[in-house]
Amino acid sequence: MLLELSGKFWKVIPYWLRAFMTRRLQTTFTSSAAGIVVNGKGEVLLLDHLLRPASGWGIPGGFLEYGEQADEAVRREIREECGIEISDIRLYRVRTLKRHIEIIFTAKGEGEPRIQSKEIRDGRWFAIDAMPGEMSLQQQFMIRAALEKQGDA
Repeated sequence: MLLELSGKFWKVIPYWLRAFMTRRLQTTFTSSAAGIVVNGKGEVLLLDHLLRPASGWGIPGGFLEYGEQADEAVRREIREECGIEISDIRLYRVRTLKRHIEIIFTAKGEGEPRIQSKEIRDGRWFAIDAMPGEMSLQQQFMIRAALEKQGDA
C-alpha cells in the first residue's frame, strides 16, 4: 500500500524534483544496469514498473549494488523482478545522464515472467511492432536500434 502510494506520488511530481531528490540521497553518482532481453520468437521482455514515470512500461533493470559488476546487476535485477534467467549478455550502450551512469545490455531469455517484486505490476513478452503505445518513445527507439544492430529485428 505504502509503496503503491509512493509510486503514484513519484509519478506526479515534476522530473526536476525527482532528479533533485535522487541526487540528494546519492551524493556522488548513481549507476544502473538494464537489459534488452529477447526470446526465441524475437519478442522483447518489458515490465510495467510502479515507480517509472509516465506509463511504467520499459526494459527491466535497476541500480547496481556496492561492488557489483554491471552484468551481474542486470542478471540479478531481471531474476528478482520477474524470475527470468538471461544468457548471452552483451554490452550495448553506456551513457551518462547528469550524475547517473546507465549501462544497457542485450541478452537472451526464455519462459514466462512471474512478477516477484513489489516494484513491478506486470511483465510480458512483446513483438517489436506491438510494444505498448504509451511506452516511452525513447525506449522503443533504443530497443529497435539495439535489435537492428544485432540483426534480430
